[in-house]
Amino acid sequence: MEVTDYELFEVPPRWLFLRLETSDGTVGWGEPVVEGRAHTVRAAVEELLEGYLLGEDPLRIEDHWQTFYRGGFYRGGPVLMSAIAGIDQALWDIKGKHYGAPVYELLGGRARDRVRVYQWVGGDRPADVGEAAREKVEAGFTALKMNATPEMERIDSPAKVREAEDRLAEVRDAVGEDVDVGVDFHGRVAKSMAKRLVAALEPYEPMFVEEPVLPEHNDALPEIARHTSTPIATGERMYSRWDFKEVLEDQSVDVIQPDLSHAGGITEVKKIASMAEAYDVALAPHCPLGPIALASCVQVDACTPNALIQEQSLDIHYNEESDVLDYLADPSVFEYEDGYVELPDGPGLGVEIDEAVVREVAGEVDWHNPVWRHDDGSVAEW
Repeated sequence: MEVTDYELFEVPPRWLFLRLETSDGTVGWGEPVVEGRAHTVRAAVEELLEGYLLGEDPLRIEDHWQTFYRGGFYRGGPVLMSAIAGIDQALWDIKGKHYGAPVYELLGGRARDRVRVYQWVGGDRPADVGEAAREKVEAGFTALKMNATPEMERIDSPAKVREAEDRLAEVRDAVGEDVDVGVDFHGRVAKSMAKRLVAALEPYEPMFVEEPVLPEHNDALPEIARHTSTPIATGERMYSRWDFKEVLEDQSVDVIQPDLSHAGGITEVKKIASMAEAYDVALAPHCPLGPIALASCVQVDACTPNALIQEQSLDIHYNEESDVLDYLADPSVFEYEDGYVELPDGPGLGVEIDEAVVREVAGEVDWHNPVWRHDDGSVAEW
């Protein structure tokens, strides 16, 4: 068996799907994308496939991963690691189908029977969070996540801190203490304000505060951690086990959030998760993406002892044209019950992509994240 062909599909709202085919007709799917950089990652995927993988045995996944990564003098970063990630997902899908088993069975077998998921509320500039939270809990979710703030100045007013506090208080009042609420700073907040915010939000007991500073400033995390007992989460913009070394070694982070479509795929994230386990750190993979990325996450969650909870993008504020279930032949694989998703028992990634729908809607994706500006006209972090 060898890899014989591939196709790439840009699909709404902002995703890139990879279809990989082998000489015996087996098809594997991956989701290699950087949101807003679909064209760029597409070119990187084509370089890796045309330059190396076509004609090769798809089952030698570790060797292929090492070749993709170490075969280039310049390594890492979002574009290369996302390209590797999507190819890696497709190779695991093929391997699972070849052996007739879910990927998690090939990675050691299940460590749990179902995976807890959380639901987004409130949008990019968080608003109407209380009512939205109440609706999601009534729909069965037991964990939510919301943005902490809109854009913030490096040193902002006490009123902005109170507004963030009031929003979380509104959600806590709406859902009570039995529901977990993660609060995402989204890297929008400078460390000067992050220290104030984590202290102000602590009385409402968030499940975690996410990306309190940009990953470029991970060296500030120990200082921020000293201002709160709330668990700190980060990792969506970290792309390999080498990127995670520092935050694990300084023991400032309680939850890591690598993205299965950005951080080297299933092969790499399983290794990152094992590193985290050795430091008593939980795994909560980042996934505001499509069904292939989510399926990959669930496969890793299933066999990872320190997996805590899974992000998923159903009804997220980005999904205006299409949503996760639109591309699945059997959407029931992602039915959520009591805030959990059952482990898929199908081979490979456990989902069947509706290829006819993919081909019908595929075209150029022109999604870019907004550019925000402060009152003085300078660029703000989104």
